[in-house]
Amino acid sequence: MHAGTNPFEVINQAVMSVEKYMQTFLHREKKKLPSFLDWFGWCTWDAFYTDVTAEGVEEGLESLSEGGTPPRFLIIDDGWQQIENKAKEDANVVVQEGAQFASRLTGIKENSKFQKNGEKNEQVIGLKHVVDDAKQCHNVKYVYVWHALAGYWGGVKPAAAGMEHYDTALAYPVQSPGVVGNQPDVVMDSLSIHGLGLVHPKKVFNFYNELHAYLASCGVDGVKVDAQNIIETLGAGHGGRVSLTRSYHQALEASIARNFPDNGCIACMCHNTDGIYSAKQTAVVRASDDFYPRDPASHTIHISSVAYNTLFLGEFMQPDWDMFHSLHPAAEYHGAARAIGGCAIYVSDKPGNHNFDLLKKLVLPDGSVLRAQLPGRPTLDSLFADPARDGTSLLKIWNVNKCTGVVGVFNCQGAGWCKIEKKTRIHDETPGTLTGSVCASDVDCIAQVAGAKWNGETVVYAYKSGELVRLPKGASVPVTLKVLEYELFHFCPIDDIASNISFAPIGLLDMFNTGGAVEQVEIHMTSDKAPEHFDGEVSSELTTSLRENRSPTATIALRVRGCGRFGAYSSQRPLKCTVGNADTDFNHDSATGLLTLDLPVAEEEMYRWPVEIQV
Repeated sequence: MHAGTNPFEVINQAVMSVEKYMQTFLHREKKKLPSFLDWFGWCTWDAFYTDVTAEGVEEGLESLSEGGTPPRFLIIDDGWQQIENKAKEDANVVVQEGAQFASRLTGIKENSKFQKNGEKNEQVIGLKHVVDDAKQCHNVKYVYVWHALAGYWGGVKPAAAGMEHYDTALAYPVQSPGVVGNQPDVVMDSLSIHGLGLVHPKKVFNFYNELHAYLASCGVDGVKVDAQNIIETLGAGHGGRVSLTRSYHQALEASIARNFPDNGCIACMCHNTDGIYSAKQTAVVRASDDFYPRDPASHTIHISSVAYNTLFLGEFMQPDWDMFHSLHPAAEYHGAARAIGGCAIYVSDKPGNHNFDLLKKLVLPDGSVLRAQLPGRPTLDSLFADPARDGTSLLKIWNVNKCTGVVGVFNCQGAGWCKIEKKTRIHDETPGTLTGSVCASDVDCIAQVAGAKWNGETVVYAYKSGELVRLPKGASVPVTLKVLEYELFHFCPIDDIASNISFAPIGLLDMFNTGGAVEQVEIHMTSDKAPEHFDGEVSSELTTSLRENRSPTATIALRVRGCGRFGAYSSQRPLKCTVGNADTDFNHDSATGLLTLDLPVAEEEMYRWPVEIQV
C-alpha cells in the first residue's frame, strides 16, 4: 500500500508495491508498447459486424485512403473464423450484431468469406492474400485479427476435426451473485445452457501457438483477444478461477511473444482482477464497454467511463478507449477525447461514410497520429465528482505531450447506468449548460514538462475557440459547455529568454492534440550581450523599425511533426523564421503574441521539421 498527498502518485506507488509483492504482473512502464499505437487505424466491427468479407476489408481501406487519412493499422474483427452455426430459432441462442454467442470454433483458419485466388488464378491462402493486399496496395503497417480468449464466444467445439488434441470439454459458466445482481447478461445465460468448449489448460498453449503461428504465416502482426473475463467463471475442476485464468494468460503471452515480436496484443473484456494481475507482457487494454453508434445514451458515459477506468487500468497497460464513427452526431466529442487519451486512434466507419474534415484533426497525411504521452486521467478536482449524474460537474481529463500539457473538458451529464433497468439510459433529457475553470496545475506533470527553471507562467491555447491567453502562475480560465460539447486547453510553459522576450511552443493549431506536434525545443543565446531596451515613449512605427533592425538575442530551435498551421507564443515579433533551413513567411499578433507559420507536407513518414525562430 501507499499514502501521500498526490492521488496519482499514490495509485502508481501502490500498484508498484503490489507488483513487487505478487510478482505475477508488470507495471505499464516496464512493458513494450506495440507500434500500432502511433498510427491511425480502422476496425471492421461497426462497419460490417460479423458480415465482414475480404472484399469489405479492401473497400474500407481504399475509402479512407482516398480521403487523405490512410489507415496504417487494421483490425479484422469477429467474422473471419470457422465456426459452427447454431439454430437461430432456438430461444436460448443469443445473436447480437450477427455474433452467435453460443457458437464454437471449428478450425484455426479463415472461413470461406476470406478465400481468394491470387494472380493468374493461382490458389493462395485466403487470409494471407487479404493481408498482403492491405500491406502492399494500401501501405498498412500492422494487421491484427480478433479472437476470443476461449477461441470463440462459445469456445472450441469438442473433438472438432483437426482440433481433437486440445482436449476440449464443455464447461458451464458460474457467475458471482454480485455480477448477476448488477448486470444480468443474456450472453452468459446462453452459455450457461449450451456450455462453452474449454480447451484444457495444459493444452491451451498448443492451441494459441498453432493459431498464432498460422496467423503470423499469413502476415498478421497481432491479435485482439476478446471475452477474457469468461474464464473466471469456469474454474471448477481446474483449481479455481485464479489458477485457470493464470494458466490461460501465461499461455497466451508465451504464444504472442513467440509469434508476434512487436508484442501484438489488445486485451478486451478483461477487467477481472485475476487477468489484470496475470499480465506480465500484455500492454494494451480496452478501458470500457463498446462504442455503440446507435445508442444515444452511451456517448457521454463512454467518455466518463474510460477516463475513470484509466486511473486504475493505466498502471497496468495503455488503455484503449475503443473505436468510433467519424460520421456521427457525437463524432467530434469522441474524437477529441481519443486525441488526448494517449490511446490508439481508430475508427470503424462503413466504407464511404466518413467525415474527413474531422479525421484530419486526428490523422496526419502519412497516416500517423499525434498521440499524447500518458494515459489520460481525470484532473484532481474531477476525481471525486460525478460528471455523468450530479448535474453540476464538468469532466476534465489531463495529459502531457513532450513540451506541453493538455486538459480536455467535456460535458458528460444526462446518462448513466440504471440499477433498475440494468442498462445505460438517459436520466435527464435536458441537462443544463455548465461552467467550470481550468488552470495549468490541472496538468499533474506540468512542472516536469516545463523544467526546473519554470516560474509557473503559461500561455493557454483553446482549440475550439482559437483563443490564446497568457496566464500568471495560479490563474485560471473559465469554460462553459452544453451536453456533448467539449473544449481542449493546451497549456504551454513560458520560457523567459530575456527580460523583455518570452516564448512558448504551442503546436499544430488545427489538430485536436495541438501540442503533440512539438517534439523538441532548444534555445540558443546569441551572446551574453544584454538585449536592447528603449526608454521613453516612441511612435509605433519607430518601435517596429527598431525591432526589425535589432540584433538577435536568441534562436529557438524546434523539431515539429506534421503539416499545416504551426503556432507559438512570442512576446516580441521574431526577426525571422525558417522551416527546413529555408526562410518562411510568418504572422505575429502583437496583442496576443501568437506567432503562426505554415509547415508543408513532408515526403518522409514521421518527419520532424527543423524550425528556427530568431528573436
